Amino acid sequence: MVADRQLSLFDATQTAKPAVPESAGADDTPAVPAPLRAVRAGSGLTPSQPESGPRIPLERPLELPDGCQWIEMATTAGPVGFMLRRSRRKTVGLAITDDGLLVTAPGWVSRKQLAEVVQAKAPWITRKLQALHERQQQSAVAEAQWRNEGRFPYLGAQISLAVRPDLRAPHFSGEATAPVSGDVLSLPLPADSTNDRIRERCYAWLQKQARSYFDARLAHFCELSGVTLHAWRIASPAGRWGSCSSDGRIMLNWRLIHFPSYVVDYVVAHEVAHLRHMNHGPQFWREVERLYPDYARARQALRPHHPGSLPLL
Repeated sequence: MVADRQLSLFDATQTAKPAVPESAGADDTPAVPAPLRAVRAGSGLTPSQPESGPRIPLERPLELPDGCQWIEMATTAGPVGFMLRRSRRKTVGLAITDDGLLVTAPGWVSRKQLAEVVQAKAPWITRKLQALHERQQQSAVAEAQWRNEGRFPYLGAQISLAVRPDLRAPHFSGEATAPVSGDVLSLPLPADSTNDRIRERCYAWLQKQARSYFDARLAHFCELSGVTLHAWRIASPAGRWGSCSSDGRIMLNWRLIHFPSYVVDYVVAHEVAHLRHMNHGPQFWREVERLYPDYARARQALRPHHPGSLPLL
């Protein structure tokens, strides 16, 4: 009998690299030097070797808070976007809000000096923005709306739905493998279609995208691992994101297509690693890390979600 090996994606026994760097300061807030002139001068903004891992989207809020302007800067930890508010305070302050990073600075602080502060606190900033982004993605998955002008998550982006009786086939306004929030999926359905009908048609489109996208990622990781994949399929089991049988057949849950690409890559790399090691021993986890070094961050993002509950209506 062929055995499927789920072997938890969240096995607590393996040793993982920290998903994010530790912040400076015991209170977990950035300690910006009081006299700004004490910040080291001459720290350029040309990124050296950016940290590996998923990049945080530079999403400008639809409406900036009063008195704010939007700034984007390069750092050695990756690009950072933030809201800048000038004030009468004597120091530069950093805060993470629901809209992202808010930097409050005296009017006399130059753009170069701001860049030095942002660069100095880049690890803290990127860690906090990543945590905010993941919380927002979890909320987005739970709040999928299967109706005209509703929305749903696709590869981590929020996609809008449109019912179009004039169409003969579904039409996606963006790039299928690299969607951005605001892209529109138009479905060839009557204007009075029920939510269930819209959901059914959207599921069919999502499953088609999942087959194509997962197939490409499987090919990528199999080549990296130097293994041959005999067969694979998509399914929607209630209790697992993926599995690998002893005869080298992989199953992937199509609902992974809701998540950002780095989460998909973790699950795919995990199952491909089982083609070499049908266990969760040290050699297996070394292979996962070799295939996908940033797997710990992706695993943490997926951990709160159960396959049988995505997406909720």
